Amino acid sequence: MTTTEKTDVDIVQTEHAQTGTPILRLDDVSYAYAKKGRNVISHISRDFYSGKVTAIVGPSGAGKTTLLSLISGLTTPTEGKVLFENSDLAKMDRYRYRSRDIGVIFQSFNLLPGLTVLENIMLTMDASGKKFDRPKKEIALDLLKQVNLPERYANERILHLSGGEQQRVAIARALSADPRIIIADEPTGNLDPATQEDIMRIFLDLAHKQNRCVIIVTHSPQIAERSDSVFKLVRDEHAGGAKGE
Repeated sequence: MTTTEKTDVDIVQTEHAQTGTPILRLDDVSYAYAKKGRNVISHISRDFYSGKVTAIVGPSGAGKTTLLSLISGLTTPTEGKVLFENSDLAKMDRYRYRSRDIGVIFQSFNLLPGLTVLENIMLTMDASGKKFDRPKKEIALDLLKQVNLPERYANERILHLSGGEQQRVAIARALSADPRIIIADEPTGNLDPATQEDIMRIFLDLAHKQNRCVIIVTHSPQIAERSDSVFKLVRDEHAGGAKGE
């Protein structure tokens, strides 16, 4: 590394003009795995808005997974605050937040292979503790339509589905409690280009037509290009963490 390079992780942000109040905010957030240890991310401030898709990009080790853990309430910052609707997540019921306010789409899907498509979706609805105004099966079938999965798949077991079909089920499951924020970890990493494009259209519709906040971690330049904003983490080995500009 040359001496002209910065001694921290640079964050490059590209975005369209944002208006209104952010639904989610990182307020001077830092995180270290050990007490007095080296920061994985350092003093990041960032706003996320309803109706927008934000792509988080960067090489392995740049702090993307840590950032997702903080946003999803799985862990709390060493310093700073993660704010949901201006409330500090560290002082909220984070289980309620995770089960009702956000929907997470995991890189490996984390579906239960021995259960059917409907059972996977409805199980998550049960776990949310939320009261629904319609039968859960009816809601689950509507969600399958949203992700372009024909109703004939409803009673198929997950282990019989292709990767693209499982991804659609994972998105439907993440939507099952009607969350305002959707978080996706490498949702198109193992998909062919046509399926990747179809999945991205679903995410754009969730943001632009349903006014959800969609946050995607991706290595795909195509996904980043289609997003409304890009949050880029660039690792610098001379110093741990990312420093917001």
